[in-house]
Amino acid sequence: MMRNLFLILLLAACHLHGQPPIAALTYNIRYDNPGDGPDAWPERRDYLAAQLRFYNPDVFGIQEGLHRQVEYLSEKFPDFQRVGGGRDDGKEAGEYSALYFRKARFGLLESGTFWLSETPDRPSKGWDAALPRICTYAHLYDSLAAKRLWVFNTHFDHMGEVARLRSAELIIKKIKELNKDSEAFILMGDFNSPPDQAPAQYLSRALTDTRSVSEEPSFGPAGTFNAFKFNEPVTLLIDYIFISGNGFKVKQHAVLSDSRNCHYPSDHLPVIARMSYE
Repeated sequence: MMRNLFLILLLAACHLHGQPPIAALTYNIRYDNPGDGPDAWPERRDYLAAQLRFYNPDVFGIQEGLHRQVEYLSEKFPDFQRVGGGRDDGKEAGEYSALYFRKARFGLLESGTFWLSETPDRPSKGWDAALPRICTYAHLYDSLAAKRLWVFNTHFDHMGEVARLRSAELIIKKIKELNKDSEAFILMGDFNSPPDQAPAQYLSRALTDTRSVSEEPSFGPAGTFNAFKFNEPVTLLIDYIFISGNGFKVKQHAVLSDSRNCHYPSDHLPVIARMSYE
């Protein structure tokens, strides 16, 4: 009953103020590495889930999650549906770039995963990449806005310079192939590319960086990668949320630097963008 009341109130607010808001969040949650000591997954997972719950995104994408980690988040967020598979086999092996979206708001029209390589339709490692890399996508029907929406979530290679640029080019190509009706879309993830490097520059020309068009100045640190170094400034920006040029109006953008007892919930800070459809 409380969920129905929430939806009624939200619909009433949408009627009064135009298109419904949508909050998208990207989060590299750091793979479950026992060697992380006090920052190992069992020590931080409950706080990470609480952080997600507090910021209340409508759709969020995670990177580096192993199967037990994405299952944990699915358990903690039963109101969300998950899509995506592990990068090693497209099923449960290796790290995921999983997407989660609210069941009460979104209907799943289509989903899939492709590899960032010369052979994107099968598990593979591309160009000079050190590891297999993937992009997971979902085509959604937003019942609040009566609109269709594409969401893409990815994680670029940390070593291969050629691979990062080719991955950016491949994703733009795939978006055009899949999104034949030029619907609104979101591309989020860990791109392992600061703003002054070619992959981020390519994507910023082809798409719109939510940070750059936010009506309110971006809130939080300049960077997103903290390396679990709590006492050092976070200046390395490699996590982004991009959007289609004419699909959304960005109200707020933030890099979330929450911590507990001088420990971050991950070695990356999540990025959130609050938007409305145009």
